[in-house]
Amino acid sequence: MTVSLEQLQAFAAAAEAGSFSAAARRLRKAQSAVSTHIANLETDLGLELFDRRGRNPVLTPAGERLLLEARVVLERREHLIGVAASLEQRVENRLVVAIDELYPEHALGALFADFAQKFPFVELELLFPLMEDVSRLVQDGKADLGVMWRQDVLPTELGFQTIGWVPLKLVCGRQHPLAKERVEWEELKRHRQILVATRSNGPEKRRLRVSAEVWWVESHWVILEMVKHGIGWALVSDHVIAASPAAPDLVTPDLQFDDGDWPVALELVWHKQRPCGPAAAWLRERFAAQRINAQFGTGQNR
Repeated sequence: MTVSLEQLQAFAAAAEAGSFSAAARRLRKAQSAVSTHIANLETDLGLELFDRRGRNPVLTPAGERLLLEARVVLERREHLIGVAASLEQRVENRLVVAIDELYPEHALGALFADFAQKFPFVELELLFPLMEDVSRLVQDGKADLGVMWRQDVLPTELGFQTIGWVPLKLVCGRQHPLAKERVEWEELKRHRQILVATRSNGPEKRRLRVSAEVWWVESHWVILEMVKHGIGWALVSDHVIAASPAAPDLVTPDLQFDDGDWPVALELVWHKQRPCGPAAAWLRERFAAQRINAQFGTGQNR
């Protein structure tokens, strides 16, 4: 059995246009050529696709079912052509982007919707590690781009650009001792702190440590659930707090030493020695343009 793309095109066009003559005009072919393609397709398949007894051909039950399959084949043909054109233009076949949870997820939807429109044939993988785990993935070649909070010491082979600032808030549960009084700095040290943990044991893991007793948790969302139940206090970003089911059970203590917002810089990182294709370059520009809480600071390049 031989089925050609020309046959499937003629079949789909006739079904959608309502007649062989209208299909011929759409395909810019002679009506006889369209009729021949469809007749040969019916012969090859051993099925009648159109009932021709009326003025215009009407799909048979078999034709209705096979039209769905024909459309899939034709759509994949267009997809193949698009992928080939993308590769010809040196667009990456695949990108891996590692993004710290500190980056507001509500800002990602619109950005990647635009990316899908601009680069429909690029396979994308999004990873959500934490802190310096992001830079390690980029350094090891397991991610093409990374978005993370600023490291005090960044590996020399990585370039970076500051793309915004995210304020962290100190929160505790409603029944926690810190919720009941004006809190001094020394008071924080006497209560368990719940800190976000990385897989590595680098200095970033301890940067925000205040308390003598600490629990390490590899999720901002789980941290808030623990805070809600009075296990300890934590520093968490506004957008995570706002989206958490635990939010109604959290309070921001009255701090004697601070106004409650501790801004952390967000940075875009990449490997200096690896080529940056059109898709990665577009993402770098968009992340830089879509600044997060820019009032806390200005961008810089290195």
